[in-house]
Amino acid sequence: MISKDLRTPKEIVAHLDKYIIGQDKAKKYVAIALRNRWRRRAAAEVIRREIIPNNILMIGPTGVGKTEIARRLAELAGAPFLKVEASKFTEVGYVGRDVESMVRDLVDIAVNMVKQEKSELVQDKAKENVNERLLDLLLPPSPKSKALESGNDNEVKMNDTREKLREKLLAGDWEERIVEMDMPQERFPIVEIFSPMGMEELGINFQEMFSGLVPKKTKRRKMTIGEARKLLYSEELYKLVNMDDVIADALERAQESGIIFVDEIDKIVGEKTKIGPDVSREGVQRDILPIVEGSAVMTKYGMVTTEHVLFIAAGAFHSSKPSDLIPELQGRFPIRVELESLTAADFVRILSEPKNALIKQYMALMASEDVKLNFTENALKRIAQIAEQVNNNTENIGARRLHTIMTTLLEEIMFDCPNGKKTIKITQELVNKRLKGIVSNEDLSRYIL
Repeated sequence: MISKDLRTPKEIVAHLDKYIIGQDKAKKYVAIALRNRWRRRAAAEVIRREIIPNNILMIGPTGVGKTEIARRLAELAGAPFLKVEASKFTEVGYVGRDVESMVRDLVDIAVNMVKQEKSELVQDKAKENVNERLLDLLLPPSPKSKALESGNDNEVKMNDTREKLREKLLAGDWEERIVEMDMPQERFPIVEIFSPMGMEELGINFQEMFSGLVPKKTKRRKMTIGEARKLLYSEELYKLVNMDDVIADALERAQESGIIFVDEIDKIVGEKTKIGPDVSREGVQRDILPIVEGSAVMTKYGMVTTEHVLFIAAGAFHSSKPSDLIPELQGRFPIRVELESLTAADFVRILSEPKNALIKQYMALMASEDVKLNFTENALKRIAQIAEQVNNNTENIGARRLHTIMTTLLEEIMFDCPNGKKTIKITQELVNKRLKGIVSNEDLSRYIL
């Protein structure tokens, strides 16, 4: 398998094709942007710091694949990925989320990602340590002084008994056996502290601060070996994973390969208000600008710079234009790509071709009831036609319309199962029977579909 960092743009597009139908131009741009990450790291040191990512602005109606393209791209790259909605932010000085929180969230994601990777490297050692601790619970080791007095015979017997217990333990025979174990007990309730800026912005972890002031108190609890195994496994992983290394790697990964997807950027575009401060529109744009340009943000793990974070923004721009963004922010999204509206032919492919295709999901759901769900080709075409028709007559919500139509179409079938039937065939006639009345009545269509 090709390394994540060494995929060519064509291979990246081929991977995206497995999940997203159409939108070839957008896929091409994001594939080049991802490949440029590797190209920059391979460039000469003297020029590397000067190469900044070309941020992308995706323009197109909802449900055409903007978010999915960005999400699959980050998954492919193994990069920290964060999706935020621009409409959730407010200008600095007003109650609400400030734009720097997106960087802190990205770092949190990077830390969890690296921690998971490093945990997988030591999981065998952790399981081995857990088994030893469980054996200590089943057969507590003798004090050294007594062991020396009793001689080697007792020590040999103890080792033999321990090995027999180990065999039983590894075979899973004693998972329901009850043992007693000391568990750390929280002495203080968890206290949430609210402030206009949020304590995380100051890089302070109050829970860790207070936990170090008072000795930890333990409480003896009875539990099964299976329950004890899970608790001990978490403890052993925590001991084996060096969090200093995790944080260092995570900060570097967030800065060098992080991707932030800013959705609904068109919602912070609009005319300037004539009276009072413009909190929710131009003010937010001006606050986002330094983050996209490249600035240092304090997180609870340390300082993070955003110069080489890739920003992908997206918006429908129904009632505004990308040129309505403030000029400085426009300049920070030099690559613009318009995504096309979906047609009936696209809907047919979306229903059946991707790895996570909608009909594959419903077939898997019904297979859990030992029911085989079959769709004829004409049925898929009719579903696609209805989706296109409803999108044209009402609000265009793209491929999300298919979810509504499929739910309405299969409502009775999924309610009646299990009913003894082993195979259910979805035909064009059945689609017409279930949906024709709804589609023909425009008011009903707006309400249901």
